[in-house]
Amino acid sequence: MYGLAMIEELGRHGYKMSPGTLYPILHGLEKKGYLKSVVERSGRSGRRVYRITASGRRALKGAKHKVRELFGELFEEG
Repeated sequence: MYGLAMIEELGRHGYKMSPGTLYPILHGLEKKGYLKSVVERSGRSGRRVYRITASGRRALKGAKHKVRELFGELFEEG
């Protein structure tokens, strides 16, 4: 997925994010090994397309677990 597509998708879910916020995050995730990017050419222009790595999938799985745990504690009865 390329950056502008991510910004548009986040916007559809009510999150407004500028390229100046998103791209440094993507670059940091790539530096940590969670994402890989390649430039895909279309004619004279190119887009940087990001893909999650195996390490990124493991980190995402762990983050989802932590979020579920937090939400479980927030909404516990008693």
